[in-house]
Amino acid sequence: MIALLVVACEVAFWVLLAAGLALRYVVRKPKLGAAVLLCEPLLEVVLLVVTVIDLRNGAEPDWKHGLAAVYIGFTVGLGHHTIKKVDAWVAHRWFGGPPPVKPPKYGTARAVHEWRTAARWILAAAVALGLLQAAVWYVGPDGAVSSLQGWQQKMLLVIGINVIIAGGYTLFPKQAPKNTDAAAEREPADRF
Repeated sequence: MIALLVVACEVAFWVLLAAGLALRYVVRKPKLGAAVLLCEPLLEVVLLVVTVIDLRNGAEPDWKHGLAAVYIGFTVGLGHHTIKKVDAWVAHRWFGGPPPVKPPKYGTARAVHEWRTAARWILAAAVALGLLQAAVWYVGPDGAVSSLQGWQQKMLLVIGINVIIAGGYTLFPKQAPKNTDAAAEREPADRF
């Protein structure tokens, strides 16, 4: 049941997002659209409550409970950014808004962008880790918590990968290519 609820929450996320953006742009009711988008966190609250009730009723913790914690964590860490990106894309694609801002490609600006991206993923993994640890404590030392601890290891891996990627852009910043065409235009032509 928990796995189906996770899928239902994901589908509901995109349905609410589409409804909120439709109200904002098609119906021209931005406040109503924002109100619909603010309902998104209720999905995670429902998922959290149902997961806790399932564990309290004696369900053996398994991968589905871990998946619920990870889903909630990733929605907390990445949900707002996803909504902003989709909103900017929809506004530009169909309603004459400005084009979405593209991430910088080179140098320090790119490293800063990568650290911001890593921070969102790290927040998502940290929230998931916290929920997973709360579930481990809730179940207690006598319960089978190996599947929850397996999810915790995966979240630590997510954090590690993001730190490595952002650190790589910091230590080895991508440099802009030398513009040979522009340099050739500035040099005077050989005279005979």
